[in-house]
Amino acid sequence: MGLGGNAYNRTPILLNHRSVRPMPDLPNTDHLVAISDRAGGPASLGTARECPKRLTVMQLVPELESGGVERGTIEIAAALKAAGHRPVVVSGGGRMVAELDALGVQHITLPIGKKSLWTLRLVRTLRRLFVAQGVDIVHLRSRVPAWVGWLAWRRMNPATRPRLVTTVHGPYSTNAYSAVMLRGERVIAVSDMIVDYIHRNYPWVDPERIHRIYRGVDPQSFPDGYRPDESWLAQWHAQFPQLRNRWVLTLPGRVTRWKGQLDLLKIVERLKANGVPVHALIVGGVHPRKQRFLTEIEAEIATRGLGAEVTLVGQRGDLREIMAVSDVVLSLSTDPEAFGGVSLEALTLGRPVLGYAHGGVGEQLSAMYPSGAVGLGDVDAAVATLIDWHAQGAPAVSGARPFTLRAMQDQTLAVYEALWQSVRDVR
Repeated sequence: MGLGGNAYNRTPILLNHRSVRPMPDLPNTDHLVAISDRAGGPASLGTARECPKRLTVMQLVPELESGGVERGTIEIAAALKAAGHRPVVVSGGGRMVAELDALGVQHITLPIGKKSLWTLRLVRTLRRLFVAQGVDIVHLRSRVPAWVGWLAWRRMNPATRPRLVTTVHGPYSTNAYSAVMLRGERVIAVSDMIVDYIHRNYPWVDPERIHRIYRGVDPQSFPDGYRPDESWLAQWHAQFPQLRNRWVLTLPGRVTRWKGQLDLLKIVERLKANGVPVHALIVGGVHPRKQRFLTEIEAEIATRGLGAEVTLVGQRGDLREIMAVSDVVLSLSTDPEAFGGVSLEALTLGRPVLGYAHGGVGEQLSAMYPSGAVGLGDVDAAVATLIDWHAQGAPAVSGARPFTLRAMQDQTLAVYEALWQSVRDVR
């Protein structure tokens, strides 16, 4: 079995498990473990804290290519490092491993995210890792790694094994497979919507174990009133000259039906009919399995005569800059977002956001920009609001920043530290 998804060449450092009696019923999987522990600079995120003990915290994720879960994993690793703890991340690898290397955070390459029964062979390997690394806290962040991690953890001595934390990042399908995300001694929910999801679907979970910790944005990385530099602006206008003198709406998000691209086209058609010089940007990548839906979007643009009013921008690495030069950022997801990091980034930049008021995005709008909240699927209300904003100017975004990266980091580390000091259930 290959390591999968790891774009970085590192010399494997194999763990010495001679002191562990080999188990005959599962093949030895030590050869699958590669450890990266490069020296790096100081953590760029996080804040210093008083530590009752220097904790070794191991986070498990499928891979580190991209995404909100992966970004949060790195942000917590950085905070742990800054606080004097020892973070370790286990994943199948990926381009974001370089960020851990730069922080001086240990990464262990192990294919724990592959959706295959063969992945269960890694249970014993992972249990050995817990012991060899002296792990105090295990943090499970995704279902497949959570199954491997939980199975490894539950067979250890309850009096001495690591403490267990899980994070529910979304409203998973309700079944036994997903229930592993509720097995933590502490369960982090990323929004009130997820807290409600847990109460509704898993009533056996003790409410005292659940901690709602919003994801956060660093206001220094997304400063209020941010304006891209002249070089970026020149390149942007050269690449997209059709945006000059247009009222620009941006809908970020990968191209998939529930992200609301078809609702956007309805909105743009109506704005155009009302004389608004609108141009909409659809910013996001297209998975090969979503090519048919992309073709549907392109056909709908043509049918509605919006070829001059809509641009499919594709995947970009400069979304912050694009949102900063947009007149309005939209969130039109028809399924509730567990949190909605991009909409929060836009609000933190001080950009007006209009969005369907459900899920985590609804919670953000309620706290920071209630003027931008419209009912789920209410295209009429969205159009009326946008016409008014174009004519009168959108209301200013509140200067309050209730969802910050530092708050998320501090609250998560507080969960780790309190759990470590709590009485164990050794039954």
